[in-house]
Amino acid sequence: MNVSLTSELDSWVHGKVKRGFYNSASEVIRESLRLLKDRDQQKEILLAELKSELRLGLKQIETGLSEEFTEKTVAGIKSSGRKKLVK
Repeated sequence: MNVSLTSELDSWVHGKVKRGFYNSASEVIRESLRLLKDRDQQKEILLAELKSELRLGLKQIETGLSEEFTEKTVAGIKSSGRKKLVK
């Protein structure tokens, strides 16, 4: 596999090798790809959690376990929080 890098990325990769962080440019690229893969997996996990929370919220709405978000609701939340801070 051949990979073309911009001159900026090429300099960055070779700088990592020159400073002794890696033994070769290939090591830098492999580590970069591992980190990218990990980041993508984390995004997938977070997306699955978000979808699960949305399904739960919709189910709560459908079963009447929700209330309309109004100024009165916000005032109640603030009041409750302030009472907890005083304790």
